[in-house]
Amino acid sequence: MDLPADRQVHTTSLKVRFYELDPYDHVNHTNYFSYFETARIEYLAEMGWGLDLMKTQGWQIVVVEAHARFLAAARYGEELTIHTWVEEVGRVKSVWQQTMTRRDTEVARLTITAAFTDLAGNPRRVPADFAERVASLAG
Repeated sequence: MDLPADRQVHTTSLKVRFYELDPYDHVNHTNYFSYFETARIEYLAEMGWGLDLMKTQGWQIVVVEAHARFLAAARYGEELTIHTWVEEVGRVKSVWQQTMTRRDTEVARLTITAAFTDLAGNPRRVPADFAERVASLAG
């Protein structure tokens, strides 16, 4: 697993809970998306763009595309680490990269394309402050 050297990478850790397992004692694939979402929300808050702040300013970020790759099974009690970074910011969309590991083993990866919208769901340009903040995190 290669993390980008030219970007700030946010790290989130969590432990697998028993109710997140499927009948095969693996984490159910749908729960990986929740793990990744939690990491993105934590990263946004760390960047100063918490969901509560965005909502009061009339913004939301909505996922418009997701591409996941599952590489290894995660099991009950294991600690997973999620690395998150913003790969690019366009006029309306941003592309996020995430990778999930267990110790040194890559478990899953996710590419998300997200768009800024107003609270009614109408597409809006990425706020200049957001684009500037992401650019400031790039090395």
